[in-house]
Amino acid sequence: MAETAGGEGLLFLTDEQLRKGIEAMFFAYRGFTADPDRILEGMDYGRAHHRAIHFVHRSPGTTVSNLLLILGVTKQSLNRVLRTLIDDGLVRSEKGRVDARERHLFLTEKGLILERELSDAQRARMRAAYRAAGPAAVQGFRQVLEAMMDPEMRKQYNRLKEGG
Repeated sequence: MAETAGGEGLLFLTDEQLRKGIEAMFFAYRGFTADPDRILEGMDYGRAHHRAIHFVHRSPGTTVSNLLLILGVTKQSLNRVLRTLIDDGLVRSEKGRVDARERHLFLTEKGLILERELSDAQRARMRAAYRAAGPAAVQGFRQVLEAMMDPEMRKQYNRLKEGG
């Protein structure tokens, strides 16, 4: 069956077509993370630090518990990353006003500068790709990515998308 503009032919993708899509995702991810990786390399930070910085920036005041849910990492792993970011003056942690056991996370001025540098690099790459692909492809790409998310991840994504 020929592929049509509406994508009806895509319902019958072959294993080879799916393999090509999987490989495209792998290589696209390498490209998407390459610029931030280069920036972080000299700082002895990795992708876990980048993700923490991104989501603390996205939701200032987020709790450690919420960040654990978003990132899907162990508490030990996140604590190691946060300890480094706090010690290096990129993130600050405040006790909760309602529940003193909660820790709320915020980027410092230094953290905001690094976050901007990291996200500017990724936005430039994504902007160029979106422009090359066109609006219909951008919408389709988002639909594919959202359809690949597990239901709980999609809920978290939608909360972020809605500004919550």
